[in-house]
Amino acid sequence: MATYPQKVDLTAADIQRLMQSPDFISRRMQTLGDRRYIGTMLLKGRQDSVGGAVGYELAEGIFADDAPEVVAPGAEYTLTTIGDGPAGTARVAKWGKDSIVTDESIKRRKIDPVNKGLLKLANSAGLVIDKSCTSVIASAVTDTAAAAAKWSTGPDTILQDIMLAQAKVTGLNMGYQPDTLLVDDTVWAYLASDKTISNAMAREDKTNPVYSGRFEVLAGLEVVHVPGANLPGGSGTSAYMFDSNQLGFIAKEDLGGGYQSAGDLVETKVIRDELTDAWRIRARANFAPVVTDPGAGISIKGVA
Repeated sequence: MATYPQKVDLTAADIQRLMQSPDFISRRMQTLGDRRYIGTMLLKGRQDSVGGAVGYELAEGIFADDAPEVVAPGAEYTLTTIGDGPAGTARVAKWGKDSIVTDESIKRRKIDPVNKGLLKLANSAGLVIDKSCTSVIASAVTDTAAAAAKWSTGPDTILQDIMLAQAKVTGLNMGYQPDTLLVDDTVWAYLASDKTISNAMAREDKTNPVYSGRFEVLAGLEVVHVPGANLPGGSGTSAYMFDSNQLGFIAKEDLGGGYQSAGDLVETKVIRDELTDAWRIRARANFAPVVTDPGAGISIKGVA
């Protein structure tokens, strides 16, 4: 894949040549995009859609309908049924937006209008993917646990709240192993500065949030923090815990048309518009988020 130049003294002719390279646009958008989006991280599975929709089954136990039995020598094995979960269908939707970069803006402002247009398109695409994924998650994941007290009050029970929620998920006996704790930025600040948790961490360890500003791992969970509006349900009063490997998947469909990949789901295209002496930059995402295992997630209510 082509790389893009880092220097800022590109001439207008240089930029016009770069605009003719689809790889330049896709690479630049992938680099500029804000990495705080979480939808694709929570729904790690991927499936290809054919015909604009995808079928799936909701989880319904991990065991056969009957337990194994003792088999006498020479006897036949008895049969058991293997139940299927409820079937569902998700329809792929195409999301996209264009931005215009005129020859005049390139001549006068060099690479700046290109960067600004790509950055805003990348962030807009990431945001719509997030909102679609978290909306589906909020509707499907209904299991809850209650915090013993608001984490902002500095209780000694934050770690216990987290581990009790873990136990509730693993206790379903469905093979779920939560790996992600999702909180908003404010709740993360309370969590990272909690004295009970910090005192239990390794001393003088540079991965300690006092030094790094983040958790590498807490009770086996990667701690991810985002603005409250990006959380499932759009509220920062709850913390969310997921087994991201089993929660669900995102179906995507390859529509062709000369688009370049700019990450996991986002595609880009550059179109020259000679009628207006401008470049049309397009970003699109064609996908459908699906939650197949609602039990792989839980919300801890009342943390803020």
